[in-house]
Amino acid sequence: MTEEIILEKSTSTAHAPAPGGLRWLLSDIYTMTWRGIMRYIRLPQLLIFSTIQPVLFLLLFTYVFGGAIQTPGTNYLNYLVPGILTQVVIFGSIQTGVGLAEDMSAGIISRFRSLPMARSAVLAGRTLADLCRNIFVMVLMITVAFIIGFRPEGSILHVILALGIIALFGFSFSWISATIGLSVKNTETAQVAGFIWVFPLVFASSIFVPIGTMPHWLQTFANISPITVTVNWVRALILNTPAGDNWWQSLVWIFGLLIDFSLLAVLQYGKTE
Repeated sequence: MTEEIILEKSTSTAHAPAPGGLRWLLSDIYTMTWRGIMRYIRLPQLLIFSTIQPVLFLLLFTYVFGGAIQTPGTNYLNYLVPGILTQVVIFGSIQTGVGLAEDMSAGIISRFRSLPMARSAVLAGRTLADLCRNIFVMVLMITVAFIIGFRPEGSILHVILALGIIALFGFSFSWISATIGLSVKNTETAQVAGFIWVFPLVFASSIFVPIGTMPHWLQTFANISPITVTVNWVRALILNTPAGDNWWQSLVWIFGLLIDFSLLAVLQYGKTE
């Protein structure tokens, strides 16, 4: 029995909450989130390959470029880990749009739309499932970082807060990816469209190198980038240094993106056929 048939039964059962209430919405979101998580469990290669790339980035930048990059106040590994963790959730968010485009191509989204379920539940469930995957990858990454010598200078509470900020940042980017995936309706296009704008944002930021090493015109862009201010805040928590204005700028970006693109994604979902 396919997961879609199980989903249809779960939404039509007599014990399901009555449509229209908060309990009904939460039940639908839970069902869709569980569907997304089960997809990773049944296709573990998706999870495995999504962890290989960030581990390679961490090892390559640490051992290949680390000796050539100067980071005042700390060693390069401690500087790099907050940025790599942020990169992990940003690149991982692309899979949200790819997964939705795949569901649209397979006609699954059309089936969901025919069921008595909340419009936002499909999108919220997908983004929450990808949030769970991002958290798993982050835990794996920080474990590898500890093995090769990463040592945070902030308290354990600061580190936990930093990981929560990164997860929330990735969650907001998942809604951007969801909007793109619903707009292009094709898995290959969704992957290219999701990656092509994220790639320059990631490298034109403070993830890998201090912004002061960049050309002046690029520094102007990098300083206002949502990635830069978020990485700087996370790095300040992990390294126990002043965060400056980065904390409130990051929150403005996170919640601004989350609110705007969640609304856009729901509207785009309503237009799908």
